[in-house]
Amino acid sequence: MAVTVTPETFTMVEFDAPTIVAVVERLIPVVGLPADVDLRVDIDERVPLGRAVVASVDPLVLEIEGGALEDPKRPRRLSEDSTADIVGRLLFRARDQRDPEFGTVPDPGDLSLALATAWDVYATGRLVAGGYRSQRQRWLYAFRNRHGFTDAADAAFDRLWSPSDPLVWADIERISDAARAPVSAP
Repeated sequence: MAVTVTPETFTMVEFDAPTIVAVVERLIPVVGLPADVDLRVDIDERVPLGRAVVASVDPLVLEIEGGALEDPKRPRRLSEDSTADIVGRLLFRARDQRDPEFGTVPDPGDLSLALATAWDVYATGRLVAGGYRSQRQRWLYAFRNRHGFTDAADAAFDRLWSPSDPLVWADIERISDAARAPVSAP
């Protein structure tokens, strides 16, 4: 897999393209993407916010605002942990979208916040299972905000975060819907 980071040289933030490439290359075997897939990571260093999306799965392109990769204690400086967390989650999503056995995922822009969060929890949980760190409590709180502060939502979160078997898109929809059911019941 050839990993390309744009821009090659950063002028507004203290990022280093070769370091980002190295982080991404370490993620590739964890995620399980084919070795022959090329990946482009476009970073908008002008924006200190945290938007990060899979812009295309064929070719594989990630678009990330610079703030998503910053060290939270040292603004404008690259955090390898944040980079692994954000890029790893996106790569798992891209792998899912590319896998016919995973099922057809609606356009990510059309997903409800609940479904998008459920998919992010599943992606991040797999990243953690691969040996990377993430903020479980932060993801649990985000999941509860979209699915309710209930035992059913907590059980659904655990099913997504640490699945005993691989899930497909229909499983994620079912788990998300079941978690929200007690919240929307009269």
